[in-house]
Amino acid sequence: MGNVKITKYICSECGHITTTKTGKCPSCNSWGTFTALDEPKTENNPKNLNLPNVKIISSLDVKPPERIITGIDELDRVLGGGLVPGSVVLIGGQPGIGKSTLLLQAAGSVARKLNFPVLYISGEESDAQVALRASRIKTASEKLYLYSGSNLEDALKNLESNKFSFIVLDSVQAMTTGSDSGWPGTVTQVRAVAQRVVDCAREHNIPAVMIGHITKDGKIAGPMMLEHMVDTVLNFSGEGYSSYRMLRAVKNRYGSTEELGIFEMCGDGLKPVEDKSGLYWNRDDVSVSGVAMTIALEGNTPLAAEIQTLAARTIFPYPRRTSRGIELNRFQLLTAVIDRRCSIATNNHDLYINVAGGLSLQDPSADLPACAAIASALKNIPLQGGTCWLGEVGLAGEIRPVTRIDLRLKEAARLGFHTAVVSSKEQVKFNGIKIVRVSHIDRALSGLITQSYSN
Repeated sequence: MGNVKITKYICSECGHITTTKTGKCPSCNSWGTFTALDEPKTENNPKNLNLPNVKIISSLDVKPPERIITGIDELDRVLGGGLVPGSVVLIGGQPGIGKSTLLLQAAGSVARKLNFPVLYISGEESDAQVALRASRIKTASEKLYLYSGSNLEDALKNLESNKFSFIVLDSVQAMTTGSDSGWPGTVTQVRAVAQRVVDCAREHNIPAVMIGHITKDGKIAGPMMLEHMVDTVLNFSGEGYSSYRMLRAVKNRYGSTEELGIFEMCGDGLKPVEDKSGLYWNRDDVSVSGVAMTIALEGNTPLAAEIQTLAARTIFPYPRRTSRGIELNRFQLLTAVIDRRCSIATNNHDLYINVAGGLSLQDPSADLPACAAIASALKNIPLQGGTCWLGEVGLAGEIRPVTRIDLRLKEAARLGFHTAVVSSKEQVKFNGIKIVRVSHIDRALSGLITQSYSN
């Protein structure tokens, strides 16, 4: 049945609308005042719409943004290929972790290698302190300019007289702007300072990098709006006892948030770590029960991860489960799968699992090596050396494929592994390493117990 057009009528006296034309208006009691209501015509073609300040997305010319390469490979990779003109980057981290050192190195690299002038604004350190650090890390340059002080307006006046390639603000909590009252670091001042930097970056089409302090909870101090205002949020972290630092992108409008950059803090600054797998694997040839190897992915970076498990008998009815590097709930889930699907008793042992080197694994491919390490610890039988385990384990005990298997196997072969245990559903061929396909966790663990993978 076709659509029926309904005519509406409007009273010329009171504006009452009805679908039935009557002689008397029920609203104002006037006679003979109803006339047909003309409905506005609609165009099906959006190109004929007269909409101010609106553009059709398909008609826009999209070009990849041009980037400024800082010369620090790990930083450029996490940023997505370098700094984008007009963008604003916020980097946060613990005090003393190396935020100022990293950005001073990046600023000096751009000024020295690209011969572009860079403005470094220091609101916390004096001229002598910044110059001493620049001399220590050998990043001083005639194109690297320094402003020391907390007045943001005075610092940004330098952009009117000189064309800088990008600016560094250290830090957003230490600066003040005259547009708002309050002490440095207050909510109003932090928001006003960030907005002024964003406007300045857009106006001059140059990238800006701001350092932000963090709270005891690990979040960047100030209003949450601060992270929404910027284009990229980086987290610079590291353990207090370690010289290694990790750089991750929490938010990135111009790149991926899955990349991981690793640096080593040395006497002359931060050095990118080339062989990242060496950080989390000691390459020990001694076979020990409860140790399994895997190739995890951090973004596009494959890392060799060593998963260690210790099983200790307990007389208590509630055995202990302790995990570091793998989420505790995930560890308990895998333990239950082993107990139920493989008939390996776990209720009479305390179980401790650890990812060596302080690495935290979110990759599902860590399921199979974790199960292998748990079973090896419970049976007190070492796993076959030179074997890496790659697979996700479901509640039914099935082994599922993992992402980027080719990249993982390539890294495994480079590191000297000769066998890889993967899901039977993996459609992969790789020369130089033996591929063992298993469909169920029971089959995988029975293979490790009998050492059948060496045949």
